[in-house]
Amino acid sequence: MPESPALPAVNREWHLIKRPVGWPKPEDFALVEAPMPVAGEGQVLVRNLYLSVDPYMRGRMSAAKSYAAPFELGKVMQGGTVGEIVASDVAGFEVGEHVLHFLGWREYAAVDVKNAVKVNGALAPLSTYLGVLGMTGLTAYAGLLRVAGFKEGDTVFVSGAAGAVGSEVGQLAKLMGASRVIGSAGSDEKVQLLLEEYGFDAAFNYKKGPVAEQLRAAAPDGIDVYFDNVGGDHLEAAIGSLNLHGRIAVCGMISVYNNTEPAPGPVNLARLIQTRGRMEGFLVGDHYDMQPLFIDQVGPWVASGALKYRETVVDGIENMVEAFLGVLRGDNIGKMIVKA
Repeated sequence: MPESPALPAVNREWHLIKRPVGWPKPEDFALVEAPMPVAGEGQVLVRNLYLSVDPYMRGRMSAAKSYAAPFELGKVMQGGTVGEIVASDVAGFEVGEHVLHFLGWREYAAVDVKNAVKVNGALAPLSTYLGVLGMTGLTAYAGLLRVAGFKEGDTVFVSGAAGAVGSEVGQLAKLMGASRVIGSAGSDEKVQLLLEEYGFDAAFNYKKGPVAEQLRAAAPDGIDVYFDNVGGDHLEAAIGSLNLHGRIAVCGMISVYNNTEPAPGPVNLARLIQTRGRMEGFLVGDHYDMQPLFIDQVGPWVASGALKYRETVVDGIENMVEAFLGVLRGDNIGKMIVKA
């Protein structure tokens, strides 16, 4: 059995010290030196190696009731992370093995083994278990197949298409026989990435003109599926281009997360009546039963290179807040990850 490595005297962790109003600011957070955690019964001590920052975390910074409990002020935040076990008395969890868990935003964590999933860095890079083969990938898979009811031959529109979820949605649709896949993104560089690397049939920069007009030009025969990561004008445009019996899967609405006033809804919702369209919001947590099928089908595509992915990696836990703010700004291409 490998020996446990020497541990530092203190554990650095990020605390939320003020609830953001509108856009979060660096002064809403504090990097705190805390005592090193000690693994109790049924726990392992993990050194976090890769930490995830995700748009949904913005909602947990508010006190409003939501599907996940708000972060507590003055206490360490949480998020997905992959780390190395550095101390363990639990059978089946050995020092040196790697686990996925949700006690991120800190360097070390005492993790209940019932909440830890072992991952194999020899099969895929450890960071992919936070992205293309992790919760991000399952979100894309379940949202496209189960929520949107994707069928071979569908025309699919994805907003936020250069992001971690959106890029996987578009590629999965192509691999599964979509007739046409269209993506929107916030820069010409990202549009080029969608077309040249991810294999989208069409893509546009939403900052260069009205979304509705650009979508109609990219999908003159309308769309059958819209995977929504943005909301706002993108959702309105998708409803306007929806074909008969079209489906909309609402994964996120990043365009409104930092609003201080309620955002107006699409003005054309009545069009869902004439198209007999269906719109459904979803959370990945409701679809974990699809995880084995997801890994079986998508894992080989990742291994073979048929499904491509990008990661934006920020070095240093001290830069974690800036990485999170970068996600809200759209700075990342693919999954935003912090390497501790």
